[in-house]
Amino acid sequence: MTTTAFDPRALRDAFGAFATGVTVVTTVGPDGKPLGFTANSFSSVSLDPPLLLICLARTSRNFAAMTEAKGFAVNILSDSQKDVSNTFARPVEDRFATVDWAFGPHGSPVLADVAAWFDCRLEQVIEAGDHVILLGRVEAFGNSGRNGLGYVRGGYFTPTLAGRAVSAASEGHLHLSAVVERAGEILLVGDDARGLPGCVVDQGEPLDVLRSYLEQFTGLPITIGFLYSVYEGSSDGRQHIVYRAFAGEGSERAGTFVGLEQLAEEKRAGSATADILNRYVMESSIGNFGVYFGNETAGRVHSIARKASA
Repeated sequence: MTTTAFDPRALRDAFGAFATGVTVVTTVGPDGKPLGFTANSFSSVSLDPPLLLICLARTSRNFAAMTEAKGFAVNILSDSQKDVSNTFARPVEDRFATVDWAFGPHGSPVLADVAAWFDCRLEQVIEAGDHVILLGRVEAFGNSGRNGLGYVRGGYFTPTLAGRAVSAASEGHLHLSAVVERAGEILLVGDDARGLPGCVVDQGEPLDVLRSYLEQFTGLPITIGFLYSVYEGSSDGRQHIVYRAFAGEGSERAGTFVGLEQLAEEKRAGSATADILNRYVMESSIGNFGVYFGNETAGRVHSIARKASA
C-alpha cells in the first residue's frame, strides 16, 4: 500500500484556492436547543431525488449531535452576513442570540435574510477519512434572490459587487491595482516603496489582465481576492479599482514586501495609496475589511459585515 504524506497546513491552503460560498449548518441538539456552525464544504448532489451534502470533521464538537439528528438545515449566507459567518465560526456560548431565525418546515433552524436555505432529512452518513459526509434529502427550501457571500484564500469577497464595479468602469480607461499580501506583509513598488503594483487596462477581461500583470511583475503566483477600493483619480481622470490579492511562495522579481507593523508605525499620508494602506493596516488589525467608493479625497467605506436586519 502506498501512502503519500502531505503537510496538512499546505494542503489546506491549497484547498483554499477554490472559491466557495459560505453556509451555516444548523440542527437541533438532544436537549432541544438549536446548534449550528459555519461551513463551506457544501454541494448540491441531485435534483431527483433532491439531495445535497456537507462535510463534517470528526473532531467537531457538533459531531455526535449532527450525525444522530433527524435532519439539518443549510443556510447559504447573503453578501451582507459576514458577521453571521464569524459568529457561527467562533466558540460563542449562544450563537443564535444574535441572529433572527425560526424553525423550518422539517424542524431545523432557518436563519433570516440568507440567500437561500434548505431544510433536510438526514439521508446517510458516509465515512470519509477524518471527516464524514452528511447526505441530506431536501424536504423544504427557500430562495430570497439575495447574492451570496464568497470565500477564498481565507478571506471574504462579494463577487457581484466586484463585477458591477468593473463593468461600470470598463467604458473608459481603467487602472487596476492590488494590495498584495503574503504572510502579514504587503508588496510595495517604486524607488521609495510607497506604491501599489498596477496597470492600465484598455481591453481584455480586467481581472485576467491584472492577475497576468502581477504574476509577470513579481514572478510569483497570484490569487485575486475581493474588491477593496473604487475611486476616480482627479489627476488622470481614470477610474481606479483596487483589489486585495495574495502572493504565493518564492522570491519576488520586483517590489518589496513590507510588514504591517512597519506600515502602522510610518502612518503615511498625502496620497490615495497612503489612505488605502492606512485603512488596510487598521482593518487587518480587526479582521473586518470593507469596500471604499468615492474619489481621491472623499468617499465611503461600505462594510460587508453589516448585521443582518431583523
